[in-house]
Amino acid sequence: MIHALAQELNTVLEGTSAGSLLSDLGRRIFFPKGIIAQGAEAKKFGYRANATIGMACIDGKAVTLPSVQKHLPLLNTDEAVAYAPTAGNPVLRELWKQKIIEKNPDLADKTFSLPIVVPGLTAGISYLCDLFISENDVLLAADPSWDNYALIVKARRNAQFLQFPMFSGEGFNLAAFKAVMNEESKMGKVRVLLNFPQNPSGYSPTREEAREICDIIRRAAEKGAYVTVWCDDAYFGLNYEKETETQSLFAFLADIHERVLAVKIDGPTKEDYVWGFRTGFLTFAGKGLQEEHYTALSKKVMGIIRSSVSCASTPAQSIMIKMLRNSALQKEKDKFRVLLEKRYRKVRAFVDAKKGHPVIEPFPFNSGYFMSFHCKTVSAEILRQKLLAEYGIGTIAIDNETLRVAFSSIDETAIDGVYEAVYKAAEDLANE
Repeated sequence: MIHALAQELNTVLEGTSAGSLLSDLGRRIFFPKGIIAQGAEAKKFGYRANATIGMACIDGKAVTLPSVQKHLPLLNTDEAVAYAPTAGNPVLRELWKQKIIEKNPDLADKTFSLPIVVPGLTAGISYLCDLFISENDVLLAADPSWDNYALIVKARRNAQFLQFPMFSGEGFNLAAFKAVMNEESKMGKVRVLLNFPQNPSGYSPTREEAREICDIIRRAAEKGAYVTVWCDDAYFGLNYEKETETQSLFAFLADIHERVLAVKIDGPTKEDYVWGFRTGFLTFAGKGLQEEHYTALSKKVMGIIRSSVSCASTPAQSIMIKMLRNSALQKEKDKFRVLLEKRYRKVRAFVDAKKGHPVIEPFPFNSGYFMSFHCKTVSAEILRQKLLAEYGIGTIAIDNETLRVAFSSIDETAIDGVYEAVYKAAEDLANE
């Protein structure tokens, strides 16, 4: 039986793209008027005393051990150890929304939700699966793709993970994407995850490809299907070629059709080089959605957060607020972006000189942290093992035909040696 608070949210979302796409869990979930909600009211109105939250306080501020506080000298006790609100620090949420608009100018005049803080982008994707994927439903994604997608979809939700070949020649396989979208549209609902710059290939669409991808999505909605598109923007902004689209697809999908619900999954983890902060954001957009709809969606997500991890890390959020307010932030980021682009250029030059190699060939790549090899005549897993055992080089076998190399973690001076070893090991295996 669905709880009254869940039904109230379902009623608000009824008839919208979001409401039509909810999973069975998505329909059942709600944010309870329990400890957290009552505590928020007490924080606002309890001027005499707040006896709601299980924290030790002195003069209304969280206490902290000196052995902890000495390592966080620029944070006060509340910034360091107090609980964060379920949906995240409201100041951080507003700051991140402003940053999204700055980085995606096409969003300036469009309506979209306030970002919700989640404990990492992986958690964000898992929460979206909870919200929109029921058992045996299908999530579309590119092949190759990050292995964690399949783990979340298949193992946690007992749903189907359907992949389409990502590449055709030197670019995105628009024909394959169109075919799988058309086929899945016949079911009335389509759920698709697009990750750019992509892990593991390191590819982002060109401006023309981005337009075509969005047109394919729009046409599916025009034919009557409800479509939710999840834009995994973990590596956003790290583009190295002029023809590459610089904005997130979220910016174009935000108001593309009434039956399209777009979701942006992003955060500072890769963009701002704070991998261990485990802080990400979920942001929703859809043509015709109003503030009441975004509020209802947010409460659904808050229910999932509350019933899993309760809230994201407080010190990470506190540091992020200070970071985003720092006028030197972009200059600092530019320094590391230049470093990554130099590594990309060196890898690019090396593999371009090996075009037509009979054993391995690179998938198209133009952005992000990675590039991957398509292993044509050898096993990616056996090649990985050989590189590790004989050359002391660690790589990742995404599947039996895909070997991922993270040039982001290789010093520029070591790149030639690493890639020479990859090709040599592949050739040796092919000749055995």
